Amino acid sequence: MPITRREFLKNSGLLGVALTAASMRAFIRPAPKFRPTLNTDSLARFVDPLPIPSIARAIGHRKTPTGAEVPFYRVEMRACESRLHRDLNPTQMWGYGSTFPGPTFETKSGEGILVEWINALPNAHVFPIDHKLHGAERNLPEVRTVVHVHGAKTPPDSDGYPESWYPSGKSALAWYPNRQDAAMLWYHDHAMGINRLNIYAGLAGLFIVRDDAEAALNLPSGKFEIPLVLCDRLLDRDHQLYYPDSGIPGAPWIPEVYGNVILANGKIFPYLDVEPRMYRVRVLNAANSRFFSLSLGSGGSFHQIGTDLGLLPAPVELKSLLLYPAERADLIFDFSGHAGERIELKHQAMEVMQFRVADEPAKETGVMPARMRPVAKLAESAAVTTRMLTLVEYDDYVGNSMVMLLNGSHWSDPVTEQPILDSVEIWNLINLTEDAHPIHLHLVRFQILDRRPFDVFAYQQNRTIRYLGPATPPDPNEAGWKDTVRADPGLVTRIIARFEGFAGRYVWHCHLLEHEDNEMMRPYEVVTSASERVAAITAQEASWCIGGNIVRR
Repeated sequence: MPITRREFLKNSGLLGVALTAASMRAFIRPAPKFRPTLNTDSLARFVDPLPIPSIARAIGHRKTPTGAEVPFYRVEMRACESRLHRDLNPTQMWGYGSTFPGPTFETKSGEGILVEWINALPNAHVFPIDHKLHGAERNLPEVRTVVHVHGAKTPPDSDGYPESWYPSGKSALAWYPNRQDAAMLWYHDHAMGINRLNIYAGLAGLFIVRDDAEAALNLPSGKFEIPLVLCDRLLDRDHQLYYPDSGIPGAPWIPEVYGNVILANGKIFPYLDVEPRMYRVRVLNAANSRFFSLSLGSGGSFHQIGTDLGLLPAPVELKSLLLYPAERADLIFDFSGHAGERIELKHQAMEVMQFRVADEPAKETGVMPARMRPVAKLAESAAVTTRMLTLVEYDDYVGNSMVMLLNGSHWSDPVTEQPILDSVEIWNLINLTEDAHPIHLHLVRFQILDRRPFDVFAYQQNRTIRYLGPATPPDPNEAGWKDTVRADPGLVTRIIARFEGFAGRYVWHCHLLEHEDNEMMRPYEVVTSASERVAAITAQEASWCIGGNIVRR
């Protein structure tokens, strides 16, 4: 997949935090405010071992809404300190269970759990809040949280609806039935208007579902299965997290944020001692805005065996992996034949971590199955509805990004997507922007059908799709179940989903967190029958931003 010039500029250097869309336009608006930042060149490489997040432990059993007795967990969100590198002072963060990443949930398909999420955070936020954003008004508590288990098939009242937040001193009980295939999910904050700030502070962790079909494959497990949470953060010279400000009084929001360090499980430049054998490495991109283009410094290949929501039909050999925010990849690294070597995992030219392969031979090297798990294709003929949904960024008259919208609609506009429970729909994501957007649908898993270039100008003029070339099927390593899809600029990205599990109100949104917090999120509602749909709901007419004011065209 080609990288656009804008993406290259944003990702070509870690100090590119200063090259957000806002700051590239500094000659026409105030430059973002930046404190002096840490010089990462001075940091020693590979002196800290890679931390492995702890496993969440149940404290008892409780009854679910169905009456079943299931394990019960209690997790507190607290301010904490984390030493991100041997040579740095402790960094003030927020964490689930007082750690970043939070404890990993190990669950089994069909065996549900209950979790009480407790907000024990301070009353004042550590980052500047933009009170002009929807859901972040000045009259609301500064610190609000609600937890979303990303990729989970949950009832709506446990899904982490953005407006179901609770302040410090309060808690919420969530039920996760886990009626889904084995996959690595993740949990994170989802509070309206400040989601980007809460996650940046450290509110994220892993949630793994296992099943018998996966276990039968004898994939690397135990100490040979490595969870890897990747994100970037900006550190100042005092080694503290820094979230930049737009420089506009009363409106600190910026379109994207990029850090000067990459964290792997909360460490900068860690290393992992491995044996000369196969390892299963399960990677999550938990960054606010940055994509990761991962490769091995040795130039060697690796295999991807799974996507966001489960195993692929067969392993796919790769030299590099492109992973957008919220996407996950299930990988096999084979270190057999590399005894005694030091192999770096890189994002483009930047070091992420190092694998230190032992000299001693391993007791067994492992065998990768030729086939993983069948992925039954959803037939396009089964779709009862095809939706045309635009991704749009509106600028003011001098080109400053003001707001991002899905299908020309604001969060508070009437719901326009109301799929019927157990029905199949095709969603056409029409990207009119210069960015690639990772689009996430709550509740459902979907498959990518294809991507096709179209004439953006023609669509903006008369709302007519004029294709400029043939449709391209998803890459082989995308040919599995997904919950987040990369919608590239100037392309129509088609996905197909069965809306199964539960009826109720959910959301779909861009997972560039700064975009999500500034209107690039919409509610949708799964209904049990066509009669439940609100009559005569149509998409809002697209709008332009002229002279700093949003107007209907």
